[in-house]
Amino acid sequence: MPDKTRFSSKQRKRRQAVDRTMRGVFLFCGILSALMILLIFYFVGQKGIQVFLPSYGEKRQNLWNFLTGMSWRQDRGVYGVGFIVINTLITSFGAAVISFPLAVLTGLYIVKLAPKRMRVVFTTVIELLAAIPSVVYGVFASGSITGLVNTIAGWFGQITAGGVGSLSVIFLLAIMIFPTICSMSIVSIAAVDRQLELGSLALGATPMQTNMKVVLTAARSGIFAGLILGLGRAFGEATAVTMVAGNAMIGPTINPFDPTRTLTSTMLAGLKETTGLDYDIRFSAGIVLMIIIVGSNLLIHQIRRRIGGVTNE
Repeated sequence: MPDKTRFSSKQRKRRQAVDRTMRGVFLFCGILSALMILLIFYFVGQKGIQVFLPSYGEKRQNLWNFLTGMSWRQDRGVYGVGFIVINTLITSFGAAVISFPLAVLTGLYIVKLAPKRMRVVFTTVIELLAAIPSVVYGVFASGSITGLVNTIAGWFGQITAGGVGSLSVIFLLAIMIFPTICSMSIVSIAAVDRQLELGSLALGATPMQTNMKVVLTAARSGIFAGLILGLGRAFGEATAVTMVAGNAMIGPTINPFDPTRTLTSTMLAGLKETTGLDYDIRFSAGIVLMIIIVGSNLLIHQIRRRIGGVTNE
């Protein structure tokens, strides 16, 4: 008996040592990830702020004019991101309005309504859509979506620049963020406790009422996490958006058929430079983009709390 007790004690100590080691490894990974984020913020912030400081010299920019400017003319040294911010918000949230309900309902169908074989097929298709490179989406959009937008513009008597513009960007981003939101919705809906569904059905609710009011409500945290990730991709997409945006020099415009310009396409267009104001000002646009992403995430969290009836108390 004493031997067994000592053996059990050794096993327990070994498991505790392994547990402490793994906890330390996970802590290290978390700290490393946080440091990388801080490093990115520091680098972009340091490069972006310098153009507004007196030490930058005669090419120093006015911060207020930069934030509120409605023109971006690098040939004249005029850099204003006010209209670019508006365009970015319009295209990204416009894409979310189209893609979010479709992605959530698709996820609900795959998990709760689709036959088993169809479920596998649909899930595979969603995963393949998420794996397609951005530049492929951009080539598809420049060849197909722009033609569709050009046709739609003709129905309303509008003239487009070959179909490039805000509406093309919205359609493109809606397609690109769909698999991200849908994948997160599938995982979240599948994780809902089956007892909640059975309880709802036992109280007299129909299967559709249960799915729409109980399952989606219980899965709202993961669903909105998918929306955050989807919007993050929409805000951060550059290559594909540049192919169909048009890079307008002035704005904003409420006409969806007019050329547009986003923060990411603006940043990408200046990568041909390696020094000087035209290069450094792209980092300033990057700071604005990071602030927008953080603010959007906080807004979505507040919406999730209100929809779910969750308070901070």
